[in-house]
Amino acid sequence: MRDRKLSTNIVGVAISGPSPKYVVDSIVEAEQEGIPAVWLTSGGGSGDSLSVLAAAAARTDKILLGTSIMRIWSRHPVTTAEQVSTISSIAPGRFRLGVGSGINSTVERTFGVKFHSPLTHISEYIHIVRTLLHSGSVSFKGSCYTACSELPGISDDVPVMSSALGPKSYEMAGKVADGAISWVTPHSYATGEALTILQESSHAVQRTTPSLILHAALCITDDICEGKRGVRSRLGYFPTIPFYSDMFARAGFSNSAKSGWTDEMIDSILICGTEHQASQELDFLFASGVSEILVTVVFDPGKHASIARSMRFVSDYCKEVDS
Repeated sequence: MRDRKLSTNIVGVAISGPSPKYVVDSIVEAEQEGIPAVWLTSGGGSGDSLSVLAAAAARTDKILLGTSIMRIWSRHPVTTAEQVSTISSIAPGRFRLGVGSGINSTVERTFGVKFHSPLTHISEYIHIVRTLLHSGSVSFKGSCYTACSELPGISDDVPVMSSALGPKSYEMAGKVADGAISWVTPHSYATGEALTILQESSHAVQRTTPSLILHAALCITDDICEGKRGVRSRLGYFPTIPFYSDMFARAGFSNSAKSGWTDEMIDSILICGTEHQASQELDFLFASGVSEILVTVVFDPGKHASIARSMRFVSDYCKEVDS
């Protein structure tokens, strides 16, 4: 079973909305605008991410479709593999699966499960899904999951990736996943210590280094303060979550659980400014070893003009890189 590398120098956009139909329509519109890739998160009013992406797959032709992330507690890995295989048959070569544990308090409240050993759960989950998709069958008995199943066909064009925050999650991704997906992670930490761990752990088990998908907030604007306000509005609660505050502390920002977003923390994850300035930042990140960049478009709640400008920038940047 070969390691699956993603395309490089792609900028994808996180899509969300008040309803599944809104999200599907937004994905169709993104393809029409020339956006090369979209990603869906879990929860909110957007609906089940795999179901929404199946609908989007039937209405689009070339845009890449991914989850960032699908919470593993929502379904057994065999069920996930079956659903992903179905989507892949509708959109060959376009689907990318990212899975993760989610936030412990939310998971326990939503699914009624005991949140424990998240990395073991994710590792076994990825092994089952990846083996089933890439080889067509799996027989596995682990400490968290058991699976014995076959699929009618092979979907070896689907990369199976993991969310990653701290060192252990990057180490795990290096050993079993096709990619590591960051979220609100300071870029210097992701391209420094985290990428080094990803490389070393994959080399230790003689694997190709998985792709690093770097999350960034993006705001194309002439007003830098708009981007900062956008981060606080759109991504406001993340620094207070224990998993994330631990990650920020490791990246050099202590006490984020109390301070919330400081300007320095925002600067570490935000790409903001004119098109030229943003292009330079993206070029630097790709040169630092990032395979793809996943952006959340942020904006001042009272000003929506920068949304269209940011989306247009992503399209233009990717066209220029591809030419």
